[in-house]
Amino acid sequence: MKIGDRVRFLSDVGGGIVKGFKNNNKIVLVEDEDGFQVPVLATDVVVVSTDDYNIAKVDTMGRNEKAAAKKTEKQMAVSHDKPVASYQAFDDDRELDLADREITYKAKPEERKDGDKLSVYLSFVPVNPKEFSTTTFECYLVNDCNYFIHYTYLSKENNAFTLRAQGTVEPNTKVFVEEIDHSMLQEIERVGMQLIAYKEDKPFILKTPVSVDFRIDTTKFFKFHTFHESMFFDDPALEFAIVKDDVPYHSYSFDAKEIQQAINEKNHEGRRQPKPSRTDKKPKANEVVEVDLHAHELLETTAGMSAGDIKEYQLNVFRTTMQKYVKCKGQRIVFIHGKGEGALRSAIVNELKHKYKNCAFQDASFQQYGFGATMIIVH
Repeated sequence: MKIGDRVRFLSDVGGGIVKGFKNNNKIVLVEDEDGFQVPVLATDVVVVSTDDYNIAKVDTMGRNEKAAAKKTEKQMAVSHDKPVASYQAFDDDRELDLADREITYKAKPEERKDGDKLSVYLSFVPVNPKEFSTTTFECYLVNDCNYFIHYTYLSKENNAFTLRAQGTVEPNTKVFVEEIDHSMLQEIERVGMQLIAYKEDKPFILKTPVSVDFRIDTTKFFKFHTFHESMFFDDPALEFAIVKDDVPYHSYSFDAKEIQQAINEKNHEGRRQPKPSRTDKKPKANEVVEVDLHAHELLETTAGMSAGDIKEYQLNVFRTTMQKYVKCKGQRIVFIHGKGEGALRSAIVNELKHKYKNCAFQDASFQQYGFGATMIIVH
């Protein structure tokens, strides 16, 4: 009996072609009609035809596969009457393609010389920048340090958080988190991030876990100029620093008195003083108090302040003025806020309805102020 002979089973129906021998020729590998190789005892088969021109192919099995074959042979020796679940280990004809092998090697992440300070960013990239009004945005977590970062990405509503994504991002790389469209922007007006940093297979300096929540100005998603060039992406991106050089993001609250004090300190350094508010003058009887809430009237400069910061400062001026005159019955106050997008006026009206119910309000004289002013009368 040799490779290529056609044989028939003695103790079962069927047969096939001999493809090889194992266990010192005691076991014959017979390929049946379906292409499966069945190991059977040499004493359980009989040759029905022969082919002298068949030549056995070189065994192309790897070391691990041969070891698996030997293990299966031992199992066969223990129980000859039980069929083997898989015969791939006995396939001497199988030619292995390196491209088909599973990749088991993984290169270790490269470290930067100056990368041991935590720097992690939440970035949004437009999918189609040329159609900015309708494009969706891909959200990425960028890890710009030598640490592995385990993260949780959350959205906040009232005082409750909802998990949006979690996982691990390798050193000096970025990971895709989610894709959002304009209808989902309301969900990410307040977001939270929790980060735990560590290194694998080497000692490292322990970093304090980061837990922050912050506000995202979603109006920026409608303005292409708010997306800037980034070293992490080919397209312009909107980036928020979760932690930078080991310093976590801190949500600052702007107070009118603190800002005024800072401005006064700058004035002592020789800078031009801001224009005085008209509320500084004590009004005469029945005189209308005018307060111009335009940023250029209130602040010397808005450098470094976002649109939200400026709006909060303007509202603080409004509140300070209302507290000053809220008990002056009959007093009329005109707040000049401008037309714009109406966000500041809406905020003022909302506070008047809920906090100053003893005050009536209406649009100020169009002839004097145009569309952008509101008159308040204290009752």
